[in-house]
Amino acid sequence: VMKFAPYGTFGLIAGAIGSQGWDAIKAMGLYMIVVILALFIHTIVTYGAAIAFLAKRNPLTFFKDFSEVMLVAFSTSSSNATLPVSMDVAQRKLKVPEPISSFVQPLGATINMDGTAIMQGVATVFIAQVYGNDLSLTQLLMVVLTAVLASIGTAGVPGVGLIMLAMVLQTVGLPVEGIALILGID
Repeated sequence: VMKFAPYGTFGLIAGAIGSQGWDAIKAMGLYMIVVILALFIHTIVTYGAAIAFLAKRNPLTFFKDFSEVMLVAFSTSSSNATLPVSMDVAQRKLKVPEPISSFVQPLGATINMDGTAIMQGVATVFIAQVYGNDLSLTQLLMVVLTAVLASIGTAGVPGVGLIMLAMVLQTVGLPVEGIALILGID
């Protein structure tokens, strides 16, 4: 099944491009840029500030020491698959005591899915725009609330954010079929 998944994804994207033309590629590229930019800003502002003010460490040094973990996380798209490397680096390079690391990191790998929440919010707005729906302020607040709550209870496995996105889309009355538009990018 996994060997044929790329062909299925290609078919979904080809269908979207076939029905909407090159504007679909431009829109999907813009979607991808917005998600990456939002994740980058979140990393620098939220995590950088927490590292600087709460941990009293230099964020650049921290990110350099933790780069091995970020590379594994990027390549696996899974916080759970990254957990052994993350715990090793935290204990070895960052000098986090093992009892603290053993408790906090597995908990964080399960309930700290900020990237998933960001992707779901951006994807919902993107899908609404593709279908020509304007989301009200109340609907946008529902997207934020649902995405955050869904990201807290999401398993740390690749692709689960798309499953949770279906719930977020249903909350604001958008068609779940819109997920096919972002499947290849995700």
